[in-house]
This record gives sequence, structure tokens and C-alpha cells, in this order.
Amino acid sequence: MVMNFLSWGTFDCGQIVLLNALKILAVIYDVVTLPVYLIIQNPWKARRLNSMKKAIPIDQDDKSITIKATKKPGRFHIELEEAKIDTMAKLLNYAQQKHGDKQCLGTREILREEDEIQQDGKVFKKYIMGDYQWKSFNEVNDEALRFGRGLREMGNEPGKNVVILAETRAEWMIAAHALFKQTIPLVTVYATLGEDGIIHAFNETEVTTVITSFSLLAKLKNILPSTPRVGTVIYMEDQLESLKTTEGFSDGVKIVSFGHVLNLGAKSTIEDRSPTPEDTAIIMYTSGSTGIPKGVRLVHRNMITSVKGFADSTEMYERTEVVLGYLPLAHVFELLVENGVIFMGIRIGYSSALTMLDSSSKIKRGVPGDVSVLQPTFMTSVPLILDRISKSINEKVAKSSAIKRTIFNFAFEYKLRWKQLGFSTPLIDRVVFGPVKKIMGGRLRLIAAGGAPLTPETNKIVKMCLCTDIIAGYGLTETTSCATNQDTFDLSFGRAGAPMTIAKIMLVNWEQGNYFITDEPNPRGEIMVGGDNVSPGYYKLPDKTNEDFFEHKGCRWFRTGDIGEIHHDGIVKIIDRKKDLVKLQAGEYVSLGKVESQLSTCPLVESICVMGNSSKNSCVALVVPHHDNLLALAAQKGIRAGVVDVLCKDSRMLDAVLEEISGHGLKGKLEKFEIPTRITLLPQPWTPETGLVTATFKLKRKAIQDYYENEIENMYASLD
Repeated sequence: MVMNFLSWGTFDCGQIVLLNALKILAVIYDVVTLPVYLIIQNPWKARRLNSMKKAIPIDQDDKSITIKATKKPGRFHIELEEAKIDTMAKLLNYAQQKHGDKQCLGTREILREEDEIQQDGKVFKKYIMGDYQWKSFNEVNDEALRFGRGLREMGNEPGKNVVILAETRAEWMIAAHALFKQTIPLVTVYATLGEDGIIHAFNETEVTTVITSFSLLAKLKNILPSTPRVGTVIYMEDQLESLKTTEGFSDGVKIVSFGHVLNLGAKSTIEDRSPTPEDTAIIMYTSGSTGIPKGVRLVHRNMITSVKGFADSTEMYERTEVVLGYLPLAHVFELLVENGVIFMGIRIGYSSALTMLDSSSKIKRGVPGDVSVLQPTFMTSVPLILDRISKSINEKVAKSSAIKRTIFNFAFEYKLRWKQLGFSTPLIDRVVFGPVKKIMGGRLRLIAAGGAPLTPETNKIVKMCLCTDIIAGYGLTETTSCATNQDTFDLSFGRAGAPMTIAKIMLVNWEQGNYFITDEPNPRGEIMVGGDNVSPGYYKLPDKTNEDFFEHKGCRWFRTGDIGEIHHDGIVKIIDRKKDLVKLQAGEYVSLGKVESQLSTCPLVESICVMGNSSKNSCVALVVPHHDNLLALAAQKGIRAGVVDVLCKDSRMLDAVLEEISGHGLKGKLEKFEIPTRITLLPQPWTPETGLVTATFKLKRKAIQDYYENEIENMYASLD
């Protein structure tokens, strides 16, 4: 097991005595309870399901191998087909007819805002919040109908693009379905996308109407002069503030509220324009890691296909399930999941990073955060957030007493060992990990992780300590978020799961990277994803579409650029990426993404970008350090500088951090040539607003390389 716990100081005699006592107690407990657990938990069932072959080859030649899932369509998949649901408009209509007055979308009430004095004397505005207010399936469908008709009354005709630029909230989903119902293509843009990217998306899609939130009106005001076609801005109202003036907006731009459009639609006699499966549902702009954002066109058939895939791969319990919605709905992963649970009749409570936890930045002391009120059982996440949870757990354990650290470390090892054998550990979960589980409301049972590969270390720590299952998946916007997905019976860590029931996976030889389907022990190659979930292509980019998409044996495929290997049980592991592969001067290939994934789990690292150069024998790295851990390391090394900005420039600190990172990389089984030999410490975090990471916090390598050109050149120069 790869863990940091054992490195937190040496064991004294007292800890050794405690550890031995815990081992003796565990043996006695196991002997007494094992017969009961064998009967109640049926661990052989979990092990049998884990060992089953999850996918089988269906086609193979000298250059490629294609596999598909052995799993059969489940009940929700079959229900979608039997009900002949082939568009998003039909999906919400069906959900409303079936679930009626059940709770559907929830929004936390903000009662008021108050000043809170901090320990340093500063005063911040904090929320006093109430309960969740719920809209039923009937209300959601009715508002979507009214909003769509209201848009038509304002001149937005079927086929004419409309953009949503807003944070995740109930009105976002209602507006999206309003557009689906009227065959109006929805252009999705991340709220955190830089101004240049937003302007590009607005102008390329020629939108005249923008749906946004009250909080983003100021940002939009700066953008409108560069988007001359936009003539109408519809804003989702704020709970506490109201729009007092439209002064400063471009001349001729009409500013109206979400409620105003609903009222227009309530009086409308316009006949709805229902879509077909091949009509464009979404033009989704992805803040890619290179170049300007590309619009991925997704048709209704793509969306419904992916809902079927989600339903097959994620076991949900309609009566008791509560979903936490907080990731950007402009990301196809979150949009897919939320529409899947809407179809199933499961309620979604919305939140944000500002109000999610009791300790969140906008929550007044003593007021519970959203998860404490909602008590979700299911949530989506991206690796960056799970990495932060993992590091937070590590930090709290590291700061605890020696006795607590010993107990925690023992409990972790004990639980992991039994989980690998198919058992659960209810006593350990309650006594040791119970307080950690309560951080997320106390009822969380399942996390669906996507957006980027999840490291085995993070997967283990979050799964064990939050007492929840994690199903890691793999997909792209171009494949409507679907490709592969783990199931809850997979006892391994670090793999991306088997092909989903609606997709095929093909591996193709990549000679430049020396990856071949004939490799031993597992076939390796570039991953191609095929199926009805694959997009028709990029918006207004025919050449790029022809480059990345192709037809083969009656199926549409997408070239992902990711390198994978297929294990004996049919499960796929992502091992490399074509664009991240650098050949060093001595001939060694370095996967920059792989190195970053491993080093990002180092407690000292908040963010890291590794660079390689074919004219050099080693790599360099830009590192955003974890501030508290950097200060702690400085104190340990006797470096007296209490300001992070100063520490980042101190050569002694650079050497100390590089030593820690190198040691962490070697423990994580990186090769010596893969580990950076020079680093630059950067005090300011990388956020989507800086333009250096995407909305899901993937590195924008080219943007980082351009922005830190001088720092990178200096590191390379020092290698000479």
C-alpha cells in the first residue's frame, strides 16, 4: 500500500505497544466475528463479481483490437427503449408523467447576509441559510415549457443557437430543457472560461440571446462590446440582490429576468417544436488544454445513448437516493449524470464550493453547509477535488497526536486488507472513520469520478476514509462523456473500467510511442471510442472533424489521443497520452501526464506542470506549493521566512522541495529520468480564471508554457 502515514515521524515504544495491542485485539475480533460476517456479507459474491470478465474481443487484426462489454442492458436502459425515448424533450416529459409531484430540483434558501469578524480582524460577508426549497417534476417540466415558449415569443426560433453562461443551479437545467423542447441548440460555455474563449464561442455560434446569472452580469458587461450579435441577456435572479440599473451595457442590448421570460411563456399560444434524434441538442465548448475552445456538436441521439450507458453502469436507489449537484452543468459529465437521475425520478440538490461544507467560505460560523442539510448519497467529482480531500485527510492525521495517528493508520490498513477480500468493516467505519464521513453529510455511499485519471492513492484514501464507493470512468466531450466505467465490485485501483454497454473500445498500434496490441502481458495502443454516443463532429471545423472522427464497419469512432492497455478481465487502464509524450536526449520517453499524476499526490504539491525537451537529458517542473505544508517544511529546515512569496524564491527552499518531490516520485515507482531535476515554485494558484487550467482543472500546457516562458528557459539553462 502506498501511504504517507508511516512517514509521519518514527515510532516510539508507546506507539509500538499500542500497535501490538491493536493487532491482538483485531485477531480476537476477527476470530469471533468472521463466521457472522461470512454469513451476512457473502464476500465470495463480491470476489466472484470482481473476477468476472467484463469485456470480450469482437474484432482483431494486426493493427487493432476491439472489445465490448459483457454486461447486458439494465432495467432503466430497457425502460428508455420500451418508452421510445429518443430525445431529451421526451425524457423530461416521461419523467414528469411518471414522477409527478415528487421532489426533483432543490435550491438552498439564503435568508440573509451578515458580517463575520475573522481572527485577524478582517470582516467578511457570510450567509445565513435555511432549508432546501424543492420544485417537483411537474413544476420543472411546466417551467421548461413556459421558458421555451417565452424564448420563442422573444424571437428565438428553432435551430437558432442560444447560449447558457451560468453557474450550476436549477434554472440552468430548466433553461436547457426549455431549449431542448423547442429544438433550439444549446451552446454551453463554462462560467470560468476566460473572456477570449467566451467571446470566441459567442461569435462563432452567432448567438443573439445569452442566458446568464445575476452574479455574472458584470463579467458579461465587459464581453458584450466584442459580441455585436448579442441583443438579449436573460439573467437568473439572485436571492438577495436585484438589478437596479442596466447602465454600462452595450446600447441596444435588452436585459430581462428569468421570471419575465416564464411569464411571457405562460401567455404564449406558440406551438412547441419537438426535436428529432438527429437534431443538435448541444454545442458544448470545451476549454481544451491547447488552442482556442472547440465546440463539440452533440445530437439528441448522443445524449439519450449516454443516459442509457450511465443507467447501466451506476446502480441507483430511487426511493432513498439524494444527489448533490455542484460540478459545472456546462461539462457533459455532470449534464449526463443529472439527466440520468432525473429520468430515474431521483432528486438533485444544488450547491457550490462557497456553501457546500460547514467550513466553506460563504457559510457563517454555526450555520450548516449544504451537505449537512441535504445529506447526499451520491455525487460526481473530478480528481482535483478528490485529491484535495485526500490531502486534507493526510494533513489532519499528520497534525494529530501520535496515538491517534497510530490508530488511524492501523484502521486504514486493516480496512483495506478486508475490503480487498470482499468484506466491509462496519465497526471500524463507525468508530474511526465516522467523523470523516460526516464531513460530506454522513450518508454518502457513491462517488462517480470523471474528467481525468484518478490516482490509486487518492482512490484508496477517499474510498476508505469517507466509507464510500468510487466508480472511476473515462470519457470525453466528443463521446458524450461515455467510454468506460468501473463497477462497484472492482476491487482494484487506478483502472478506468470496462467499456460501457453503449460503447466499443478499439486499441490501435502507435508505433512512435512503441505501443502495440501484441505487447505482453497486455495489448496496448491508442484508444478509439465507437458507438451512438460519438459526436457528429466539431462545430464549423470540418477539417478537424475529419482528422479526429471516422466511420468503420458501420460505427462512428473518435480518436482520443490517449494510450490504454486492456487487462485480462477486459478492463482498460489509461497509461499515457500522445500529446504528453516527450523523448529526452538520451532516448527515454517520458509521459508528462503520468509524472504529474504521481507527483500531484505529494503533500507539498497543490498543482504541478512538468516540461520536457528533446535536447535535454531531464525534465523540469513548475510547482504551485501547498502553502501550509511549505511553511511547515521551512520551519523544519530552519528557514525563517513566514511569507510564501519569499519562500518560493529561496534557493534553500527550492532544494528542499525538490528533494521531497523526488523522494515521493521514487516511492511512487517513477523512473529516475522521469523525475524533474529543476523546479520553479509559484505562489499563486492556477484557477480557470487565470486561463492556465480548464474548468475541470486540467492543465492547459501550451498556455502555461507561454506564460512562464522565462522561468522554463532559466530552468533549462541551469541544466547545461
